[in-house]
Amino acid sequence: MTTHVNKVHHVTTIAQVAKDLGEDEDWLWDIAIEMEIEHGVIWVYGVGEDGVQAFTDFGIENLIELIKFYKENPGLLKRDLRPTPNGYP
Repeated sequence: MTTHVNKVHHVTTIAQVAKDLGEDEDWLWDIAIEMEIEHGVIWVYGVGEDGVQAFTDFGIENLIELIKFYKENPGLLKRDLRPTPNGYP
């Protein structure tokens, strides 16, 4: 019998990623809407919080690629489509 072992030992919140990359957090929200769990993005819930988007190291790498793409093609970004923990607005 083989058991799947989750190898993710930490995630980084979108606020921290924005700070680390020197990018606007709201702009990163707009970009990260395209990402799915298999791209390294998850929702983290805490007491009294609605949830916050967070990224694995792989997710940050994918986000950086999206940042590069949208900086090269700014007209393609869909605005005001920020995801929520329960789906999209």
